[in-house]
Amino acid sequence: MVKRVLVGVDFSPASKIALAQAHEWANRLGVPLVAIHVLQPPAPMLPEAQMAMPDPAWLDTIEIHALEQLRLLLQEYPGASPLVKWGSPAEEIVAEANGDTLVVVAHVGHSAFERILFGSTAVKVVKHAPCDVLVVRRAKT
Repeated sequence: MVKRVLVGVDFSPASKIALAQAHEWANRLGVPLVAIHVLQPPAPMLPEAQMAMPDPAWLDTIEIHALEQLRLLLQEYPGASPLVKWGSPAEEIVAEANGDTLVVVAHVGHSAFERILFGSTAVKVVKHAPCDVLVVRRAKT
């Protein structure tokens, strides 16, 4: 039985459609809606062969800004909870899910070449999630 709907949000038009679908499912099922946005840590820079890590205060500012933007987006969906994490989007979504979760992700149309190079968050979530996953296709124009 589904006890929570978890939707991945990257602020793209496709993820906004997935959020709307996730909200509908959460309402139908009478369960909480959690919107997760995953920030990907910047790669360490190598200026003149010295490792330089990003400033922690700067990273905190990015996280606070992402949380504010997610809260603004969720104003349209009363009762929805925002969650911001750092890491790989697919890995963090899967880690946040459990057997009682319905995960909702957007399908973004990448070319086959892009999928080979970068993978697909939706594909990784479907493959590794411990629960049901709803993949929402972007509205065709």
